[in-house]
Amino acid sequence: MISKRLFTDFDGPIMDVSARYFKVYQDCLERIRLPQQKITSLTKTQFWQMKRSQIPETEIARQSGLIEKGQAQEFAELRRAIIHTAPYFVYDRLIENAIAALEIAENAGIELAVITMRRQRELEPVLRYYQLNRFFPLERRFYLQNEYQKTGDTLDKPLLMAKAIAILPYVEKQWIVGDTEADILAGKRFRLQTIGILSGIRDEYQLRLQNPDRILPDLKTAICQIISA
Repeated sequence: MISKRLFTDFDGPIMDVSARYFKVYQDCLERIRLPQQKITSLTKTQFWQMKRSQIPETEIARQSGLIEKGQAQEFAELRRAIIHTAPYFVYDRLIENAIAALEIAENAGIELAVITMRRQRELEPVLRYYQLNRFFPLERRFYLQNEYQKTGDTLDKPLLMAKAIAILPYVEKQWIVGDTEADILAGKRFRLQTIGILSGIRDEYQLRLQNPDRILPDLKTAICQIISA
């Protein structure tokens, strides 16, 4: 009988999305700038630090040189429109040690479930490509339906968690591992142990504002601590 269950977010604990976000940033700069306008593109490190610190998109645009009337807002709107479109998902990469971490959990008898803000069409091909299906059978995949109209991660993820809790059988201990405030909020709402990890889109300061039970470097570290709990 399973006594431990781990819900893991997908982007952040398992997939590194920093290259996708940076490519979208670069493309948005080029599409919004005027023909002779001078811009100063951030380095990937600078850009990702700003994203992890939750600097607003409009401010990122301004610091990159988009200062003409309306440009910063146009940048933010364009970025929002294309960040989750098919041409850019190819830039995502599997986080080092993610598969090893999932194997450790499986071998230790921890039931794994994925809970993500990806839509089904954005999740399933990646699960197949990296052969992650073996860790997350159909009944333990919680994602947005393709036609679902998003209202915001901090609203949508708790709804997914409510569905998961209602469907899955009772276990003695449950954890959620994630890299954003939505993961921590969803876990707290249903009294799971919450682990914020630093391999994703929030830095330690932003995660501490959410008061998770622990903050750890990555999924593997989290799983090793869960095993010893």
